[in-house]
Amino acid sequence: MNQGRFITRCAQYWPDRPAIIFNDAVTTFRQLDERSSRLANALLALGASRGDRIAVQSWNRPELIELECALYKAGLVKVALNARLSRPEVVDTAGNAEPVLMLAGPAHAAAIAELAPSLPSVRSFIVFGAACDGFLDYEALLAQSGTTSPDADMSPDELAVLHYTSGSTGKLKAAMQTVGNRMASLRKVVMNRLRAEPGDVLALAGPITHASGMFIQPYLFQGGAILLHERFEPEAFLASIQRYRVSACFLVPTMINMLVAHPRVKDYDLGSLKQVTYGSAPMAPSRIREAWQVFGPVLSQGYGAGETTGGLVALSTQDHRIALEQGREALLSSCGRIFSESELRLVDDDGKPVAQGEVGEIVIRGPDVFAGYWREPELSAAALKDGWLHTGDLARMDAQGYLYIVDRKKEMIISGGFNVYPSEIEQALYRHAAVYETCVVGVPDPVWGEAVKAVVVLRPGHAASQADLMAHCRDLLADFKKPRSIDFVSELPKNANGKLSRKEVRERYWAGQERRVA
Repeated sequence: MNQGRFITRCAQYWPDRPAIIFNDAVTTFRQLDERSSRLANALLALGASRGDRIAVQSWNRPELIELECALYKAGLVKVALNARLSRPEVVDTAGNAEPVLMLAGPAHAAAIAELAPSLPSVRSFIVFGAACDGFLDYEALLAQSGTTSPDADMSPDELAVLHYTSGSTGKLKAAMQTVGNRMASLRKVVMNRLRAEPGDVLALAGPITHASGMFIQPYLFQGGAILLHERFEPEAFLASIQRYRVSACFLVPTMINMLVAHPRVKDYDLGSLKQVTYGSAPMAPSRIREAWQVFGPVLSQGYGAGETTGGLVALSTQDHRIALEQGREALLSSCGRIFSESELRLVDDDGKPVAQGEVGEIVIRGPDVFAGYWREPELSAAALKDGWLHTGDLARMDAQGYLYIVDRKKEMIISGGFNVYPSEIEQALYRHAAVYETCVVGVPDPVWGEAVKAVVVLRPGHAASQADLMAHCRDLLADFKKPRSIDFVSELPKNANGKLSRKEVRERYWAGQERRVA
């Protein structure tokens, strides 16, 4: 078992077709196969052995894709560091993973060079796209290495990736994704979530070290090309869709908000799009309707995590059509139905299935469920019980199997003894025309323990007062769920993956409190 073999097969089927497009430069499937084999051999020649961890930090570049293919071929383990990590976070992550080799892109090499004394496990550093003292040159290594793939024959339970989660607890942890997990992920994407034909183009602008990267191997497997943006810039992204006749893209809701609101969005021809997949964070139904009008009937979304090796629940384009064109808009609050080989249940605190329509924790069992957290046996035992992954996400399911995420267990607000789910209040606020973005948190209250607070960013050119939004919520929510106060801000904090940082918003209101509500 080895996904690297698929790249070699693609090179046989479509040798001169584009595999990667970056800054107008094209890497063909033949070139990707050859370069990744050269890289695999170079890493092994530097002393890396099967199962060793190889770290990399870079903004999106073709070398990241070449590296992933090479690591599969050589039986090495990928440790991709988010490009936005601070220096202490890089040291902590590398100290946890203990990589034997570390690669860096042009924007990160100098900082990593300064950190080298704090990275004792790393035997050699490699730089691509630039030169850096003390680093081996990526292109020179490739030039002196052979083109025959090492083609390690891997077993399904061997480690393939350490996927470091952004998390909300602040504790560093890495999901151990196995060779079998990654193969299951490829199957489910190809079978359902993102189908392609040779010549199709997938545009990616989010960090491919994380969620966006889960689509790369499945798309290449089908003969599609990856149009890679170093970083997300709305107008450049829109222009690239038109220029390269992009077939599909993966976006997080923040990106969709920026594209839909862009003053020149209607100047670009987006008619080549067959599918716009979104995920990684909730998206308000009102924004989904706007995106449907801008991109056309091509939207789909999914639910998953690093612990499930990507998405395994999907709200399909047809589901969106039913919701938006057949008067079932409530369906847009669902993340869809499970489509993968895995099983999904909703259970209570005792692990027993809840009744239909009742709120329970999502638990999952199947071939895409990770092997546990790297070097964290207690965390692993808490997450994996009797073969089921306990996600910590609360949801309800309707009679047709549609899943509605209610909230994270740890984000639930308990006010006056009532359970209040922030996402439910946020969805209500998003139905107000003036609300661009919002985050709901529990704040200290001497009577209720926690009180519901909404922090809101208004849409440009719109106005609303606290009283306006309070009245809006009064019509949509039970009294105990309504925000007791609303703060207006110019922007909300995001974490390194572009997701809304609820923890950071909440922390502002709990700083200095002797007693914290868990």
